[in-house]
Amino acid sequence: MKDLHEGHLYWQTTLPDPNTYPPLEGSIEADAVIIGGGMSGSITGYVLARSGLRTVLLERDLVAGGSSMANTGLLQFCNDIMLKDLIEQIGEADAVTFYRACAKAVNDLSEIAHSLPADTEFYPRSSLYCASSDQDVPGLKREYEALKASGFDVEYWEPDRIGAHFPFRKPGAIVTHGDAEVNPFRFVHTLIDEGSQSFGLRVHEHTDIVSHRTDEAGKHVLKTSSGATVHANHVIYAVGYEPEELRGQLVKAEMNRTSVIVTEPQTDLSPWHGRYLIWETARPYFYTRLTKDGRVIAGGYDEVGTEPLAGRNARDKFSQKLAERVQQLFPSFQVGPAYEWNATFGISRDNLPFIGEDPKWPRVYYCLGYGGNGTVYSMMGAGLIRDLIKGYSNPVASIIGLDRPSLQQSDAPTPSS
Repeated sequence: MKDLHEGHLYWQTTLPDPNTYPPLEGSIEADAVIIGGGMSGSITGYVLARSGLRTVLLERDLVAGGSSMANTGLLQFCNDIMLKDLIEQIGEADAVTFYRACAKAVNDLSEIAHSLPADTEFYPRSSLYCASSDQDVPGLKREYEALKASGFDVEYWEPDRIGAHFPFRKPGAIVTHGDAEVNPFRFVHTLIDEGSQSFGLRVHEHTDIVSHRTDEAGKHVLKTSSGATVHANHVIYAVGYEPEELRGQLVKAEMNRTSVIVTEPQTDLSPWHGRYLIWETARPYFYTRLTKDGRVIAGGYDEVGTEPLAGRNARDKFSQKLAERVQQLFPSFQVGPAYEWNATFGISRDNLPFIGEDPKWPRVYYCLGYGGNGTVYSMMGAGLIRDLIKGYSNPVASIIGLDRPSLQQSDAPTPSS
């Protein structure tokens, strides 16, 4: 497996002794088998098992051991591509439907988090989406108007209002309500623990699938490297950002890498109004949030790259830039990184996730949350895949499905301000 991150990671220190699960042995039957034990796999496994399906989750390494460890836990209904730009790309009806599905996904995540028996550090939050320069203000105001007209709970803040609430000023900002934050490592583990204990979800770590075929009766047969076998009616690939794992004829995503720092806990959080999530219009963008114990998480400075930066010196350059940005916003904070890492993530051609049934392989599904909003997409995807399996309609099925027209277009717009 390719390394998805390099550096000194933070989240696993908040859950030092997670539950483990045995490798699969022998032969088993299932309604649905999920390949991948990260954010997408855990949410999908929980949702399917809770819906009454006999569900098996297989992870070739450790649960939450891939990109979930590098996830920064910002949950927002806004996306890397602005609503106004998505409207131009796929039309107003579909764009608004997609954004509303993202908002619903945040609410669904909240409901699940608050039903779990352990603390996943899930908290409702608002977001401050700042114009990075005066030139970005017109586009930001158009985005505000698009969001407002579509019924989202948003405000537009002028520079004086920003300065009255924060120790910095920006040319303008959209405040969105209905977002959230989470500890992704604790969330994945708690979901899987609860799914297995309360809903019969079977979980097996260190279980690598080496073959997948369909038998004469149309049932899927999966073999592991140790010789175990799974017979399943439905197979879901929730393999994160690993394009080589894709089994269908999909349009591959562009792989990028991003940098993240986490500081020591701050002694005085009063300058940070409402513990808002903060991000900016500039691309590559900068974003920041607080943890439960008052640490600053800051990330961004994305660049094209299929592998994370392995060298400490290369990562230090970005860590220093992130620390300097935090210091500019909050001059009283101690911004020295206590943790730092660099991680890969994928962006699709049309800025939407890959979620749905394989057009050429019946009852094989993908839940791949490409983009900067992966956890929200994972929740959306879990609900969509449940609906597809059970024969229910879903409003985003044609928008994020694998045969959508926008995947075949070479001129899909890139996110803009």
